[in-house]
Formats: sequence, C-alpha cells, structure tokens
Amino acid sequence: MRYALAIGLSLVLWGTARLGWADDKQTERLEKSAQVITEIMHPPEKGIPKDLLDKAVCIGIIPSEIKGAVGLGASYGRGALICRRGGNGPWEAPSMFTVEGINLGFQLGGQSTDFVLLVMNARGAQQLLRDKTKIGADASAAGGPVGRSAEGATDLQLDAEILTYSRSRGAFAGVSLDGQMFKQDDASNEKLYGRKVAPEDILFKGAVPAPAAAGPLNAALTQISPHGGEPFNPQ
Repeated sequence: MRYALAIGLSLVLWGTARLGWADDKQTERLEKSAQVITEIMHPPEKGIPKDLLDKAVCIGIIPSEIKGAVGLGASYGRGALICRRGGNGPWEAPSMFTVEGINLGFQLGGQSTDFVLLVMNARGAQQLLRDKTKIGADASAAGGPVGRSAEGATDLQLDAEILTYSRSRGAFAGVSLDGQMFKQDDASNEKLYGRKVAPEDILFKGAVPAPAAAGPLNAALTQISPHGGEPFNPQ
C-alpha cells in the first residue's frame, strides 16, 4: 500500500514538473522572440523597413530553433504569431506555431537561424489559421527587403501576403520560405493558456488576454510599431 502511494505521489510530482517545464518552454520562446525582433530592428538601416512593418497585420517569429542538415536537409522550428487587434489595433495575445520543410538545411547550411514572417494583409493571416499552410502556395510569399525604407522593394515583394526574413550569424536578410509547412501548435497554446483555445479566438476574437509571458514581446512590438496594419474581420 505504501509502495503504491509512493508511486502515485511520484507520478503526480513528475507530471507537475513536466507541466512546469512545458510552461517554461513557452515563456522562453516568447522571450526569445522579443529579443529577436528588438535586435533585428537595431540599427534600423539593417532591419525590416519601418514602413512595411507599420503595414503588417501580424508578425511571426521563430527564434533560433530551426536546425537543418538532418537527412536531406529536413528542418523544424517553433515560433509565435501575434496580430494587431482587428488588424490595426494594439498587439494582442500570441498563438504558437510550427514550421517544417525539407529545404532550409540546404539554404542555410544547417545553421541555427532566427526567422521572421511579416503578414501583410487579412488573407495572409487567414491562410495561416488553416490546419496546414504551405508557404508560397496557399499564401503568396517573398523574401522581404531590408533597410530603413521599402522604397526599393520589387512588385513581387510589395504584392506578397507574407514577407519572410532570416538571421544567421548576425546577418539579416530576406529569404525564401517557399514550400515550408506552417501549422498552428495547439498543444503549446494549451500549455500557455492553461486550456484548449482555438488560434482564431486568440488572434482575431480576443477571447483570451495576453499572458504575462507575452509581456516582453508585446512591449517590443509596441515600441517599434505602435500603430499600423489595416482593418479586417477574418471569418
């Protein structure tokens, strides 16, 4: 009897530790995301053009977790997507996501790399809410321009629903993520918010407040781009 109780107590303690570890992982991802966007925008002449950032309705950040050179260049990463309320309001609660594909290892030489996805309109945001979204196919995408202004951007870049960037070894540049599979990370969202909540409820309906762990990311984005976007009402 005592043995059974000891085993039961051990399982409870193990489960509690696992839950705490999971919460810590989500917090770490959000803190790293805040650090990535802050570092990328300083100095501004080497970051995302401010006029493009101010037009974005959402931003996705994958902080240094994609590692290529696995098999045929397979890659995998976890990130956080955060949108402006109603498309043009203040930054809201984040929704976790994953990206996976087969070509990033070749593009980036297997390096650990930060990625940023700038979502430029409502349709791009809606596409990312699907169970699976193939970047470049389900949502038009292009490597984004870099610099203080987007004045030199091409028509392809200006018309894209999603602009994509990478930072590896301190170098920040637009990069093609065509063919990568974007998925909402429901399990991580459940750990972050303590219950199951749909990504559209987080990003578009304001059903949950931003958790304390998202404070640094919200603050960083508010400082960099407090106003912008465009109104939308995704279904």
